[in-house]
Amino acid sequence: MHRRILLPLFLFLLLFLVSCSLLGGPQQLVVPTPPGGTPFASIAQAGPLITDPQGNVIEGVNPDLRALLDQVSNQNLVGYVQTLQGFNTRNTYSVTDQEGLGVGAARRWIFNEFIRVGNGRLLVEVDEFPVNQGGVAYNQQNIIATLQGTGAHPGVIVIAAHYDSRSIDPLNGSSYAPGANDNGSGVAALLEAARVLSSREWNQTIMFIAFAAEEQNRLGSTHFVTDRLLQGWRFDAMMSTDIVGGRVGIPQSIRLFSPGPEGSPPRQLARYMHFVGGLYLPQFPYELIDAEDRNGRYSDHVSFLQAGIPAVRLTESQEDPNRQHNSSDTAEWIDFNYLRQVTQLNIAVLGNAAGAPAQPVAPAISPMAEPGAYILTWIPDSNAVGYAISFRPVGSASYTQFRYVNASESGNVAITDLDPSLQYAVSIAGLDGNGRIGLFSTEVLTP
Repeated sequence: MHRRILLPLFLFLLLFLVSCSLLGGPQQLVVPTPPGGTPFASIAQAGPLITDPQGNVIEGVNPDLRALLDQVSNQNLVGYVQTLQGFNTRNTYSVTDQEGLGVGAARRWIFNEFIRVGNGRLLVEVDEFPVNQGGVAYNQQNIIATLQGTGAHPGVIVIAAHYDSRSIDPLNGSSYAPGANDNGSGVAALLEAARVLSSREWNQTIMFIAFAAEEQNRLGSTHFVTDRLLQGWRFDAMMSTDIVGGRVGIPQSIRLFSPGPEGSPPRQLARYMHFVGGLYLPQFPYELIDAEDRNGRYSDHVSFLQAGIPAVRLTESQEDPNRQHNSSDTAEWIDFNYLRQVTQLNIAVLGNAAGAPAQPVAPAISPMAEPGAYILTWIPDSNAVGYAISFRPVGSASYTQFRYVNASESGNVAITDLDPSLQYAVSIAGLDGNGRIGLFSTEVLTP
């Protein structure tokens, strides 16, 4: 390196180190390197060190979002499920050129229904791919409705449900396969969430996807994920609603499948959904299941998980295997009050994740000289009014305590009173000042 460059750089470092010493000693020297950045860039953007901030911006029930939950219509949900059942079968290998019958009629109806309910805000498109069976190519279509966010964050949040159905034989395209619960219920929840959420604008982009050929080992979602990742898309989260209709008498809760270990991105997404759901629908909780799915089963979230994308599956609290993949899976057995609450949970989660500030990058953590004291450094988001900092003791399944910091004091924070005998998994989430809380960052363990 040339001497003219070395001398100013040396003087800069010397002045920086001297100023840190004057401000309180070496334990306050924080030089994190964010992905794609440099230590000097982080130093320049981090504000003065704030010790044990007492932020007054916290999460809560957002009144407008609460009002949106009340707009979920049982009548709409009944109509959606009955219409899907009325196609007789939505099997991947069923007819595509008849009106009112088969998978082709079903996907045309879903496409038009997204347009109808979208308030002019949904961009609806088909994602075509072939399925080969016995030397014959069956053209399939994922139906995608995009609610474009107003912010600059590139991440996309996906909520999805497969619309195909099957009888005992997954290759039989003519047998009666009404698929009311599996998975007309999931598509109904998807359409109703799209209708309600498209009445507003959101910071982050939401994609509502009705996947094809799930019953043939997730062919539709595998095609979609592969294609979009090759195009450079970023997905922040994915929720798959599959068999969510419930029935009278089962526990009023819903199972949320996400694989460990406890610090994995899918488990972090599940914790977030569990927390938000507890704010808005405490009477209808998520039951966190540490597994990819039920034993020997799958849904479209697996295609996302295999690509490294945080994804979860929602399924009713107790399934009836006698009414799956046969002619008895009809609308009369669904509890539409149960399905309404599932839809409301989805809207509450999406309304927070897409309405609050975008998911931040995980903070850098440095130990201080005092036991149980740490410095957290991150680059604040100009859209955040404040931040919630989660200190989750390792081994705890859910969030246990938050510390709050207002935006004016964020970016370089010292927390000095944690239990020194515990190791913590630390993450941060942005707050919008109206109760909404965004997706938490990935977790970082305390040293």
